[in-house]
This record gives sequence, structure tokens and C-alpha cells, in this order.
Amino acid sequence: MLSNSATQLFTLLLVQITLVTSQRAMPPSCPNHVYCYGKLLHTIQMASIFPDSKTFVDMKMKQNATQTLQIFANLMEKTEQKPTVDELKQFVTENFEPAGSEFERWDPTDWHKQPKFLQKINDRTLRQWANDLHGLWKKLGRKMKPDVANNSHLYSIIPVENPVIVPGGRFREFYYWDSYWIVRGLLLSEMFDTVKGMLTNFVSIVSRYGFIPNGGRVYYLMRSQPPLLIPMVDSYLEFTHDFEFLEKNIKLLEKEFLFWMRNRTVDITKNDKVYKLCRYQDSSSGPRPESYREDVLTAQYVREQDKDGFYSQLKTAAESGWDFSTRWFISDSGNNHGNLTNIQVKSIVPVDLNAIIYWNANLLSKFYKLLNKTKEAESYAKISNEWMEAVNEVLWHPVAGAWLDYDLINNKKRDYFYPSNLAPLWTNCYPKDKRQYYVESTLKYLEKSQVLVNLGGIPSSLEHSGEQWDYPNAWPPLQHIVIMGLANTNNSAAEQLAFELAERWVHSNHKAYEETHAMFEKYDATVVGGHGGGGEYEVQLGFGWSNGVIMDLLYKYGDRIVSKNYLEEMPTVKPTTTNSAVAYTTNHFGPIFTFLLAIGATITASCIGAVVYAKRHSMPRPDKSKYMKIPGCS
Repeated sequence: MLSNSATQLFTLLLVQITLVTSQRAMPPSCPNHVYCYGKLLHTIQMASIFPDSKTFVDMKMKQNATQTLQIFANLMEKTEQKPTVDELKQFVTENFEPAGSEFERWDPTDWHKQPKFLQKINDRTLRQWANDLHGLWKKLGRKMKPDVANNSHLYSIIPVENPVIVPGGRFREFYYWDSYWIVRGLLLSEMFDTVKGMLTNFVSIVSRYGFIPNGGRVYYLMRSQPPLLIPMVDSYLEFTHDFEFLEKNIKLLEKEFLFWMRNRTVDITKNDKVYKLCRYQDSSSGPRPESYREDVLTAQYVREQDKDGFYSQLKTAAESGWDFSTRWFISDSGNNHGNLTNIQVKSIVPVDLNAIIYWNANLLSKFYKLLNKTKEAESYAKISNEWMEAVNEVLWHPVAGAWLDYDLINNKKRDYFYPSNLAPLWTNCYPKDKRQYYVESTLKYLEKSQVLVNLGGIPSSLEHSGEQWDYPNAWPPLQHIVIMGLANTNNSAAEQLAFELAERWVHSNHKAYEETHAMFEKYDATVVGGHGGGGEYEVQLGFGWSNGVIMDLLYKYGDRIVSKNYLEEMPTVKPTTTNSAVAYTTNHFGPIFTFLLAIGATITASCIGAVVYAKRHSMPRPDKSKYMKIPGCS
């Protein structure tokens, strides 16, 4: 078993490796023979001892890895390499502690009743709901036992000094991009010490590893997630003015930014000018340890020599946060049809990632100005301007009226609807002297895409794939990105649309909460109050970013949004005056279209489960057949 310092060195060396330049075998997800790769991991995971592959890799070893591996080797020898499931269950029970045993009870000391943001919510029912969400932070808080730091070699969890707020459900540890929306909610709850502790954890991880991994487990150490640490710090400063924290940690914030510059950039030439942009890119071998069995089954139709590359693509999709979606499919015909065997994330330059990279550079410039470091401020201002130019020159599509992901294989923009296409509005990554042009174009884009007729939120795509980041699922962070992007444009039509979308999202989430007393990880765009489905695991409750998004929307629009009696209201779009952007769209297409769309959505939802099964357990099909034909599904 490698020491903690050796593990850190291993990681710092490996993050420099890229698939494009390296001809050697890719390294594993981490150097741990129990949690990241090897015969023990393969045998346990493929035996389906637990319904969720993540359960095993989150369990603590009762003795060190060397001893654990020897006990396993003895079992394999005794059973002639063919242990029964019951024998493997006994091995796990005798040598591992249950998942979650690394935590102890923790009540946040900075939690208090009735935070001030509640006063901005006029509707009594919604105010009580927001107060309930404020109370959920106590249930989602996690503090590691001292033993984790003292015996880190026995755990898969990455030790951090301060308690954290986790997403919930199977997600027991911190997750990088989830934390942005969690932090937004915590700041409204005035839990400033908790936020500072979480940010301190993040910068300490950057100090250790050079970047922030996907989540707080060693098996995530070869991939990150959308880089939102710097925006988190900006939000923290907005509420606390803790410039001492900024001054102390500015170099580590810069270090994380440089990780993306050195390990995730690609050059694209347009009109004889070379532009630099970012993409996601994992460079490790083997299945995802936390989804091991699922990945092995998915890869059974991939050629043996191509499997590590395929596994790396799956992990790259996990780095994007969108695992999985047709957004990352590139078929032989160059479109977004197919199944997971068509995944090519590393060959796609994403709009949202590059909008966030611009935001990071712009905020670093702002931070250095605050610290009176003019040279550094000017340097990052230059980078942010160059990134803005690249985003708008390479990714903007004037005919579509939106920014589009770029396909590096076919050298073309990918003209498919995803809410991420509007991310530059959220981060202000467009020339301000052309604001009216970009805003009016994106409003028309939303209308043409017909996504505004969905009553439960904006869907993740228009593709009925069965993947969880596709239709009809609506994800909280994507709603927030689109709503806040429109709200920040200083355009009355966009601001009105932002309000209406926020109102819909609040009503849908509230209806679900009224019926289930739970907040979900994702929701159904076609049904007010419906939760999402599809993907590799059951829908998760909690839920960190869902709570944060609702709290932020109620903070902004709580003086205008009112609760509804959902039993009395019909699930249709009500006619309103034409100054409403949403109403304009629905009136334009007509009530009959809306009615037919609702029927179609219902039929689609009934087929989702069958599509998922067929797609994951059938041979890849020709491009002209997007998914296996399911009786009753077109």
C-alpha cells in the first residue's frame, strides 16, 4: 500500500499524461489495488453483491491493503478461483466495514433558525418550504471521524479537515460542481463558517493534488468536474467580504486554473487564426470503480484493444458532470445518435466548460485587482478576453442563434439543443457592445427549440435516449444556468422569461415536495411535480444542488412567486398577455400542439425503462436506427 505522500506524488505525475500524446498504457484510476483496480475489485463487483457498485468501493478495510489482498488470495486459492457469491459476501463482511462508517454525527454550529433571506419570500407556504430546505442542511452534513486522517490507507475517502455538506443519497462525500449550488444555498442560510470550511478543504486538496477531483474518493483522482471553485469563492466574498481568505489562497486558486490550462486545452484554427479552448479529458484505464459492473457490461461489445479507451471516455463524461447524454455521442454519420458505444467526449469542445473557463479568468483578474496586484490582474484580463473571443468565434452559430459544442472529429458545430448552449449568458462570456444581438438571438433559439412548452422545466435535451442527461429529465443546475443567464441580460423580454421559468421550476419542485416531502436530484420536464429517471442508479433524494437552486430562486423572485393549489389547476399552459416570453411561445404553437406534446411525453416516459435496458444490453445498431425498436415506442 502506498503512503499518502506517495499517492499524492503519483497523482501529480499522472495528471500530466494525455491520451493524445502518450503511446504507453494508461495508468489506473488511482494506485490502490483494492479500490481502483485489480482482481479483488473485479471479482467483488462482478458478483453483484450489492445493487450499486459504489457501495463496495466506499467501504473501509479492517486491515491494510496488503493483508486484505492476501486474505483474498487465500480465498481464491481455496476455491480454485471460483468462489461462490455467498463466500464473497462473507469475505466482504469479515474484512470491510459498512459504507458510511467513516462519518460521525455533526450538527453545524453556524446553523440557526430563520435566516434573513426568508423575509424576502412573501408567500407563507413557500416561505415555510424554504425554511424546511434550510433545515435539510443539518441532515446533509458530514464530518469525518479522526480515524480517517490517522489511518487514511484503510479508506477510499479523501481526508479533509472540515465538515462538508454532501449531495445526499449514494453521494456520501463532496462532489465538485454540486458544491457550487450547495454553497449558494448555504450562504443564504448564513452558514458562513461551513462554507469557509468547505472552501478551505478545496484549496487544501488543490495544494495536495494540483486540482480538485470529481468527488471526495481516491477513485476520482484522475478526473475533475466543471471548475467552479473560483466562482464559489466569489460568492463567498459577496456575502462575507473575507478578503483575508482570498489573499491567503489566491495562489491555490490560480494553481487550479492552471491545471485546466496545462491539461485540458486544444487548439482550433478558424480563418487562419488559432484559438485555444478547453475540453474534458480523463486519461486512466479500466472501468469506473464506482460503476464497475455497469461499465464492464456496457463494454462487452467493444473490441478488447479499444476497451481502455472506451472506459476513459466514460470517465471523461463523468468529469463533464453529464454522465451520460447524447451530447457526447458522435456516430459514424457525425450526428448525436447511437448509444454509449458512440461516446466521444474527448473529441467535443463544450460550450459550458469554456464559458466557465472565461469566468474563472475574469474572476482571477477581479481578485488580483482587489489585492492591488495590477500585473497579475492585467494578465488574467488578457486571458479572459482571449477566451471570450475564442468562444464567440468558434462556438457561436449565427443561424442557430446560440453557442454550440464543437466536434473535433468532423470539425463542425453540433447543432442540437442542450441548455448548456446558453451558458455564456450565465457567465457574461460575450461582447457587451453586442448584448442585444446575442440576447435576441438566444430568445428566438429557445422559441424555435420548443422547449418552453414543457411545464416541469427545461429538458436536458430533445433526445429520447434513456440516458439521465437527456429528455425528459430536467436538472436543477441547468435550470439555474439558463434562468440566471437570462436574468442578467438587462433585457426586459429575457428577464420576463427568466421569471416565468423560475416560477415553473419552483412550482414543480414544490408540488413534488408537497407530495413526497423530499427533494430530488433531477425532475421530469414534462410533468409538474414529477421526478426524473433513467441512467444507472435510482433517483436520489436529498438533494444538495436542488435545495440550493430553489433557495437562490426564491431569494431572487420570492416577492413575486406565489404557491398554487396543484389539485385544482389543470396541467396546461394558461393564455397570458403577449409580453410574456413563455406565453408568446405557447400561443404561437397553439393549445392543440401543447396537448399533443403532453400525450407524446406520456407515451415516451412509459418507454424510457425499456429503452434503457435495450440500449445497455444489446448490440450497437446502424446509425439510421437510433435505438432498438421497442413495441409501442417510435
